[in-house]
Amino acid sequence: MMERRLILCFVLVFTVACGPPGESASGVRAATDAIRQQIAKYTAALDAADINLASQVWLMSPDVSIIHPAGHQHGWEQVKDLYTFFGSSFSERKLTVRDVSVHVNGSTAWAEFYWRFDAKQRPNGSPIQTDGRETQIYRKVGDHWMLVHVHFSGPPMSP
Repeated sequence: MMERRLILCFVLVFTVACGPPGESASGVRAATDAIRQQIAKYTAALDAADINLASQVWLMSPDVSIIHPAGHQHGWEQVKDLYTFFGSSFSERKLTVRDVSVHVNGSTAWAEFYWRFDAKQRPNGSPIQTDGRETQIYRKVGDHWMLVHVHFSGPPMSP
């Protein structure tokens, strides 16, 4: 019985010691900073309705997707149409994010935050303001963190 416990203990120690290396604190900090920079580009791309800037944030792949209250886009070709929609529907746009939380796990990460969208509708300039929350999923591709999925919805409902 003692020999069996010793073997089990050895197996556990060996498994933990030889498992995948943990990420260093500085590596997680660097990834978190890079993703926060991507979120800043994401908001700037929406503010400007700039597909070229958006292409620096999104992985230009048929695998990307975005889910929102009005629908679900699959693939970069459909996702970039959302930026065209915002450009043609609103003469001014400002997306402001707050309470950003980033979680890194190896070569994947997710961010969650709340946002406020202020805009002026075309053609009459009527102001619009919406609030919501969003989850973004990132994948590390080479040295860059690229957005692969977004899910956003309205604010939480009061109980």
